[in-house]
Amino acid sequence: MAKYLFPLALLLAAGLAHGEPATDPDGFTNPMQRLQFNPYLDQREFERSTLNALQVYDPWESWNRRVYHFNYRFDEWVFLPVVEGYRYVTPGFVRSGVSNFFANLGDVPNLLNSLLQLKGKRSLQTTGRLLLNTTIGVAGLWDPATRIGLPKQSEDFGQTLGFYGVPDGPYLVLPILGPSNLRDTGGKVFDFAAESQINYLNVAEVSSDHPEITALRVVDLRHTTGFRYGQLNSPFEYEKLRYVYREARKLQIAE
Repeated sequence: MAKYLFPLALLLAAGLAHGEPATDPDGFTNPMQRLQFNPYLDQREFERSTLNALQVYDPWESWNRRVYHFNYRFDEWVFLPVVEGYRYVTPGFVRSGVSNFFANLGDVPNLLNSLLQLKGKRSLQTTGRLLLNTTIGVAGLWDPATRIGLPKQSEDFGQTLGFYGVPDGPYLVLPILGPSNLRDTGGKVFDFAAESQINYLNVAEVSSDHPEITALRVVDLRHTTGFRYGQLNSPFEYEKLRYVYREARKLQIAE
């Protein structure tokens, strides 16, 4: 998903969204559906958007840059070679099944956070996804829910906190995990704890005895994430990622 965020953020920075955002039947807006490209973007708008990109609260920038460079090298020397090896030795249908299985587990915190945000339609959709994919989809190895019109919804506790007005706080780059902020980091801890306590399909308990399951989940997450360090081909990639992350989270919270 990360490879689509930067173009989206450029549109936002230039003020390219027009009109009122669309609204779900349960009253929640979908601002990303109303973005339009402005062919008349001028230099002044570009400069203003550039200044906005630099004005991200980052009091720990020195530390964050060190972690960013560590992540860059870890990704290049360790993570991506492991992912390439995984792709080489694993047939495509097996990789797809693994991704679907872990995505089905991820719908547990998605449902919990949809309920906490009082999003009725999304809660029903995610409940339907869990029921269909766990039964007809054989524990989530297949994803029949998407095919019948129940797309995956991404909701996390960081979004829930933002929904109730908790500010994002300082920008933070997490080792391995990448861009975050103080609020979202706490949200990640909550989501992990909630998923472990719910122990859906007994995966959390089994994973404690078999760390290779956790390792497979981490490799699958990197396999399904299209972003690559250096792909922006810019000496200001750190600043761009920081800005994109902040704007993307604003949109996710607003949905």
